[in-house]
Amino acid sequence: MDLTREIPEINLNPIQRGGILTPEARQALIEWGDGYSVCDFCGGRLDLIQKPNIQEFIYKELPAFLGCDVARTTNGAREGIFTIMHFLKKEGKGKYALVDGNAHYTTKIAAELAGLELKFVENSGAPEYKINVEGYRKFIEEEIPAVVVLTYPDGSYGNFADAKKLAKICKEYKVPFAINGAYSVGRCPINMNEIGADFIIGSGHKSMAASGPIGVIGMTKEYADKLLKISALAKNKEVCLLGCSSRGATLLTMMASFPAVKERVKHWDKEIEKARRFSAEMESLGFKQLGEKPHSHDLMSFETPILYEISEKHKKKGFFLYQALKERGIGGIKPGKTKAIKISTYQLADEELAKVIGAFREIIGENRGLLE
Repeated sequence: MDLTREIPEINLNPIQRGGILTPEARQALIEWGDGYSVCDFCGGRLDLIQKPNIQEFIYKELPAFLGCDVARTTNGAREGIFTIMHFLKKEGKGKYALVDGNAHYTTKIAAELAGLELKFVENSGAPEYKINVEGYRKFIEEEIPAVVVLTYPDGSYGNFADAKKLAKICKEYKVPFAINGAYSVGRCPINMNEIGADFIIGSGHKSMAASGPIGVIGMTKEYADKLLKISALAKNKEVCLLGCSSRGATLLTMMASFPAVKERVKHWDKEIEKARRFSAEMESLGFKQLGEKPHSHDLMSFETPILYEISEKHKKKGFFLYQALKERGIGGIKPGKTKAIKISTYQLADEELAKVIGAFREIIGENRGLLE
């Protein structure tokens, strides 16, 4: 069985850009890759292990980083969202989850599994697809939801809605507020308490330079006291986490990358400047950036009508773009995609982005005859 992986010189995939392992994490992956390897020194609670010092990471470093009172790791962001929804549904907080229209499918599945109905605050439509958080108020006044969720930013367009304003609305009506920060926690500065949220969810493999699947969840002490209750059937085990989560290399790679992650979020302003320059260059080629402008995240979506027009006449159809980029050492755009593409510029050097722009320019030029 061939398990080799083609690794492009430049990877543009928004899902992967923030999850590329640091050298320290790659070493940790080898060191702790054996199943349940962190359990050698476990006294019954994963979060209390001191060799390696998981306890310090979960009880001190992670809450400080997230700006929350209490934190835990999960087996992914979706598990964190589900944990919150399941708890609030069981507490009888409401019958439905109120989410933004740009929410990821995993938020929808989490609500479905938790037994919550869904209601959506729709976006503004093309080309910006913005979420006006005042739209939440109408639903809340009609019926109090179990939880309000804001995707921050969303994974389709990279839009940041006004989280602080939404937090004030939720506090006004005493509604639990959760931030899905799968594309923010670990990429950019974000602080749950400063925003005024009750919960925050992050993704280690999307944005914290960790091997996946792994996520993080932060909360206020008020909710932690109930959500993290101890099992009546298994000594010391937290029920909501099914005893333990992220057991092994996923957690240790997150811990190994953590110093670098804490440092890189300090330079978010440079990432924004870079993304905006890249967007302008892409639009000069005839593409159209969707989402907010000026853009404030590395994840960007572009309409690419020129590439689609070429694909209609090219012998390789929509796969011509993937192949042409691959030949130039560039990956991350799904095979067959030409109408619209998603790209992340996160942690890429200026010369790498110049190579990407040059590649698109060359590809259009080489196929100019198909546009006539």
